[in-house]
Amino acid sequence: MPGQPNRARPTGRPPAATTRRPPKSDLKSGFLVALIALPLCLGIAVASGFPPIAGVLTAIVGGILGGLLGGAPMTVKGPAAGLIVIAVGAVHDLGQGDLLAGYRRALAVGVVAALVQIAFGLLRAAGVGVAMSPSVVHGMLAAIGVIIIAKQAHVVLGVQPTAGTPFGLLAELPRSAAHANPYILLVGAVSLVLLFGLPLVRARWSRVVPAPLAVLAVAIPISLWLHLDRPHDYTFLGASHHLGPEHLVRLPGSLLDAIAFPDFSRVFSATSIQYVVMFALIGTIESTLTVLAVDSVDPAKRVSDVNRDLLAIGAGNLTSSLVGGLPMISEIVRSKANLDAGATSRWSNVCHGAVLLLFVALIPGVVQTIPLAALAAMLVYTGFRLASPRGIGHIARIGRDQLALFLTTLLVTLATDLLVGVASGLVLKVVLHLARGVPLPAFLPRPLVSTADGELRVRVRGAAIFPALLPVRRLLDRAGPGITRVVVDVRGATLVDHTFLARLAELGRELPTATLTVEGLDELEPVSADPHATRRRRSR
Repeated sequence: MPGQPNRARPTGRPPAATTRRPPKSDLKSGFLVALIALPLCLGIAVASGFPPIAGVLTAIVGGILGGLLGGAPMTVKGPAAGLIVIAVGAVHDLGQGDLLAGYRRALAVGVVAALVQIAFGLLRAAGVGVAMSPSVVHGMLAAIGVIIIAKQAHVVLGVQPTAGTPFGLLAELPRSAAHANPYILLVGAVSLVLLFGLPLVRARWSRVVPAPLAVLAVAIPISLWLHLDRPHDYTFLGASHHLGPEHLVRLPGSLLDAIAFPDFSRVFSATSIQYVVMFALIGTIESTLTVLAVDSVDPAKRVSDVNRDLLAIGAGNLTSSLVGGLPMISEIVRSKANLDAGATSRWSNVCHGAVLLLFVALIPGVVQTIPLAALAAMLVYTGFRLASPRGIGHIARIGRDQLALFLTTLLVTLATDLLVGVASGLVLKVVLHLARGVPLPAFLPRPLVSTADGELRVRVRGAAIFPALLPVRRLLDRAGPGITRVVVDVRGATLVDHTFLARLAELGRELPTATLTVEGLDELEPVSADPHATRRRRSR
């Protein structure tokens, strides 16, 4: 936190692998993460309009290639719920009714977006994600969560909805519940009980067994009992229902059969370019924020190289899109599970990808007994966590302006799309700053820097707001071994915003040998009791 001492950190680059043989702890953590990743990857692919195997292909590439090349060794790369909305939109909009054509054109979009991400990495632009308002990011993630719930709840109920928009899908839920397929609902309901209930159990075994694995252990026997592998009808309370293979995961005969090639015929259309921008920007921002979040909970306090990691993600996305996989990002849930399982190096990531490869190559029959309702339940649970009411309450405590940013991003995203929603949140943030008297030159900041006696001092003039984070970050990179104290001076600033303070705390944790303090906050009035709340000049 700004104003408090910061523990010494290791160098600003992740340690290189020094052993040819993976440690046993990494083999164990890689295996456990693969168990968690398999159902999630299948479910994310299905929800994205891609073949189920596409999600596993992405995780294999992300684990092996991303693990070997990436700059964040503890962060797991693969398909994530945060890109579902973009992926399914690309398939539908580019296919115009032909889902297979839309899938292959979406792969072409993924190739171009990957090249953009590689360019971002070479230009060292990954840090742009640091300047994103946390409230706008949370609003975007909450909207994704609501959209996932709106779509996947119908799969849990065993009903095909007719609506296409998020609000329409939510409004149709009562009708779907009234016409639910009872046995499919049984699978989905049991899965949801396990997903929401297991984290509440305090027994030691509940922490050892991942909830997604427990879901598979129960859902697969139920699918075998229901004979979902063959089509048949049944009557329940006087109503006729159908069961069959369409309720199960379907995989191709071999991994070679799973490979699909991009269709570049419409890659320069306006629709394709729109999705290229969304994949590249949203993927980059989410990945950067995930890396920072994982670094903050890493017991070894390693500091990742976000630009090198973005290069690895771009290379992984390029490879994945060329063979038929989903776009990948650094994923927070699997990364946290990786740390909790005792991972110590990048070999855990590589092992996780290799185990997934063995799963689909050696036991595809087992994978094809997984009910889609169980995967949908996992996604509903993920969506609920993204749109957590607890998170909304926290944002409201930071201040009314942050709540306004969150709600604007959330509602506009639900009504339009991700790009428009995020843009609306950023525009509102600029408007709020202008209304509080922030001068226009403050949006093109030029912080002053000086060094003396082991101290690096950065003075932010006009206003310490989100655009100032990028130049401040570049100046903090000068804090080499000879610097023991970094001071960010905001005296005389008319406003210090929430984004600046929150991200500055994260940047302070990256300093290798120095402590970071902020001077001048006592001259400003906080808008709430939160330590990172926006602070403004007191009225005289």
